[in-house]
Amino acid sequence: MDDLELGTGVPLPRSVEEMLERICLSQNLAPADDLARRKLAAAGEELALEKLRRIANCKVKNLSKFIMHMLSQSRSPSQSPPPPRKRNRIPDSHSPTGSPSCSPNTRRVCLFKNPRGTGGPIPCSLNAETETETSRQPREMTQAEAALEALGELEFNKQFLILNYTAGNELHKVATADDIRKLKHLTMVRFEAEVWRLFGQKYVKKEDRRMYDDWDDERRTYIYDCYVSTEGSYRFKGPFLSNTKTHLQKVLGDDNILRVKFAEEANENSGIDSHDHYFAGYRKIAREGIKVGLRRYCFFVFKDGGNQEKRKNPNSSPVKCFFIRIHSDAQIDQKVPYCLSNKTISEARKLFMHAHTVSSVANYMARFSLILSKTYSLNIDLSSVDIDIIEDKYCVDEHGKRMSRDEKPLIHTDGTGFISADLAVKCPKNLHEGRLLKDEDTEILLNLNCDEHEDNVMETIEQGIETQEPPMLMQFRLFNNGYAVKGTFLVSKMLEPKTIKIRHSMVKVVPDPELKNIPTKNSLEVIGTSNRPKKAYFSRNLIALLSYGGVPNRFFIGLLRKALKEAHGAFRNKSAAMRVAMNRGVMDKDSTVERMISCGIPLEEPYLQHRLSILLKEQKLSLRGGKLCADDSYYLMGTADPTGKLKSDEVCIVLDNGQVSGKVLVYRNPGVHFGDVHVLKATYVEELESFVGNAKYAIFFSRKGPRSIADEIAGGDFDGDMYWISRNPELLQHFKPSEPWSPNPSIRKVEGKTPTEFSDEDLEDELFKLFLTTRFKPSYAMGEAADSLTALMDRVLTLGDDCAEEKTIVKDKISKLVDIYYDALDAPKKGAKVEVPKDLKSKSFPHYMEKRNSYTSTSILGKIYDEVIEYQAEDHSSKEIWKLAHFEVDVPRDCLNRWSSHYEEYRKEMTNAMKNDDRDVKNQSTNQIKRKYKMILYEAEEFEDSKRNIDEIHNEALAIYHLSYDYAKSRGGASYCSFAWSVAGPALYNILISKQAGEKAIQCLPSVLRELI
Repeated sequence: MDDLELGTGVPLPRSVEEMLERICLSQNLAPADDLARRKLAAAGEELALEKLRRIANCKVKNLSKFIMHMLSQSRSPSQSPPPPRKRNRIPDSHSPTGSPSCSPNTRRVCLFKNPRGTGGPIPCSLNAETETETSRQPREMTQAEAALEALGELEFNKQFLILNYTAGNELHKVATADDIRKLKHLTMVRFEAEVWRLFGQKYVKKEDRRMYDDWDDERRTYIYDCYVSTEGSYRFKGPFLSNTKTHLQKVLGDDNILRVKFAEEANENSGIDSHDHYFAGYRKIAREGIKVGLRRYCFFVFKDGGNQEKRKNPNSSPVKCFFIRIHSDAQIDQKVPYCLSNKTISEARKLFMHAHTVSSVANYMARFSLILSKTYSLNIDLSSVDIDIIEDKYCVDEHGKRMSRDEKPLIHTDGTGFISADLAVKCPKNLHEGRLLKDEDTEILLNLNCDEHEDNVMETIEQGIETQEPPMLMQFRLFNNGYAVKGTFLVSKMLEPKTIKIRHSMVKVVPDPELKNIPTKNSLEVIGTSNRPKKAYFSRNLIALLSYGGVPNRFFIGLLRKALKEAHGAFRNKSAAMRVAMNRGVMDKDSTVERMISCGIPLEEPYLQHRLSILLKEQKLSLRGGKLCADDSYYLMGTADPTGKLKSDEVCIVLDNGQVSGKVLVYRNPGVHFGDVHVLKATYVEELESFVGNAKYAIFFSRKGPRSIADEIAGGDFDGDMYWISRNPELLQHFKPSEPWSPNPSIRKVEGKTPTEFSDEDLEDELFKLFLTTRFKPSYAMGEAADSLTALMDRVLTLGDDCAEEKTIVKDKISKLVDIYYDALDAPKKGAKVEVPKDLKSKSFPHYMEKRNSYTSTSILGKIYDEVIEYQAEDHSSKEIWKLAHFEVDVPRDCLNRWSSHYEEYRKEMTNAMKNDDRDVKNQSTNQIKRKYKMILYEAEEFEDSKRNIDEIHNEALAIYHLSYDYAKSRGGASYCSFAWSVAGPALYNILISKQAGEKAIQCLPSVLRELI
């Protein structure tokens, strides 16, 4: 069993490791996580063994939590802090140490080369420092050093919170060493409250306060942020708690990673011609790293999240940069082994993969950033798995000759391999971005008349129960002995157990033969699985391509009017309201609207009307952008046919009830070429069933022909791409496909040194320059090409048959822009610069793009936009606030008094949280505030888990209801009722259902309810 399976990068004494393994095997428990292992390491071998022997004699459900509990009992607030240690001493052999400031008498190994050859050495090494005889002489500790020394005795999340709340002020000027040590043994909740009282409320905005009640939940991930100004100063924010982890976090531990955000230059007219200006501005950070208390962090990896990341947070750069801890003088770190001890940055990177073997510096970071994907780790000992690299299936012409492009062979199997069923079954279903989707297994109460409907509903529920089959496809990242592999695995019942087959096209980094005896952190990480498809929506690009292919305007207008009619009826019809709520699930994450309707609340209820108004407003915005929904359309993950039976124009589609047959339309975002929508034949393949068993949800493409169909559709492949499929008969009746996209010679290869041709120091310099260029000189070619393509496509759609010559000219421009657009998608990993020629840039745009220099478009997209704008929905935002009759009961005065103060505090906290400009932080803060008050009410995370007396919960829920609605009435807005439903909602639903005479509630899965509705 390798180190990763037991808890990634937290090694323990052999005796402790063996005792942990014995406990896990005897009680069939999951291994202890990193946090618990760090606590054991900090406790020391003797105490750790003592606690584990006691644990071995107990019945344990969660080993990590039990370890944390046992170790917390060994602490006592009365314990006196250890005497201050002498800082100027020889470092421990197992832990790198260093002075908190750079001394001219200190020797370091340089990893960054100074710009223009000026300045001294750059202290970004993981090697322990060698101190001079002079520096080892005993001396009196200054107040600044004493304060940092005390800070270094705290757990890192506590250290960081203090540094956040002191907002860049010198620590010793706001707190003494004794002040800090007095906080040492507080629980994290009490610690935060006290540090906020002492420092935070003086120096930090209220919206930047970090309040959580689940600091010790091992399922949570700590995110530590650092904001750097152009002159090189910095301040800290966090910690933030998240629910997903990256491979980097799992190996190093959350507290050894710093997410660094670099500020833009304030003067927009500074005449910046290159990244050298920014390099000069940030050279202090590049040279010295970032000091966090007695720790030092240095640049390690960055990733450009692109448009997807930009959409999540428009106010923040999509380029995410991460520094890692290189050494520490903090006392708490001295006794905890660190997997990067005595390693250079270069050696640290080789612990993950041998990225230096790739062809270019740009490709180096593109591949190395694979460790930043949010993933779920499969509990697999890779040393016991048979991993084979197999040949891809090449594209050949009718004579059997291999086809190529840019001197590279074309393949049918780009990005997809195989995994045996025994390994695949270890992966949970419904994974997305490394997180288990819970909406499919979360029950809600559906208030139906059981005599009439129970048999039908229960039969549908039984049909919706998941089988024990593994997911059909897994999008993954594999790190193994220097390799980095990405793509998808297709489950195969034909493989021997413990077998993985990967293709050459999936291997992104190969190992360095000279490092074959140096261990790496090996792991199989899953990003997502092939899940049950949800409703699929059109995009503007897809509507334009379908319209060009002959689909009449009336089809889209019909869908639009149906959606608008349903939206209008949602305020009066429960079925319509339910459909709107389900279609806008992203905006109704707690299923508030669904639950309110399901338990019998009338649609006229003020808060329900308010929530419906929000959902419908969002729906109108989506409809304006062409987000229409058609029947018989869905998204599926794609892969290559493993049987070789499909013809070149055939696909195999597997849904809930097995394989489907007949013609289908297939498309992939962000396709913009006329031929990116294909008409293919869905075909039954008998041999596939014995290959994948009863696994579901995928589209299989043929392995025959001179070119992969996936490649013809916007240059797609099989490393996790999702394909839009439609069996809608009206679309199939009218659509006529165009010739597929055939790319011109791609962007020319960028000449330059390979990573191995640089010294370690120069390579670090190049990588940091690459980050600065990516961050501050981003390419706008993709966006410019996309905007011009939309404008030109709009022109094609509006030109009549009498404008054949002009249409030909416009289509020629579109073809050139398509190549540029697809080149821009691949440019970052090739290090190439893509530009849109002036003659291809549109000077005016259709009005629905909402840009300057616009004209009124008469295309289908213009018609959709205009019809939504003209639609005037009834305003439901200013209705009178009234209460439900079932809740008009006497509420105990003590409940009202208790929750009156809680509610006042809640309003203050939410007001502060909503001021934050960072959308992610704002959402995280507001969710945590709601969670806090749910914990107060239920003394558990959810109503269903509460052990409190049900009558007490009901009384307090009613108190919350009346306080919220009275306040909403005084303010004249139903939005102020939200506290009642976001915190006490489940208890209020329970009260309502219990008062429904003659009916009993039944439980129904949301996925099944969607099918019924």
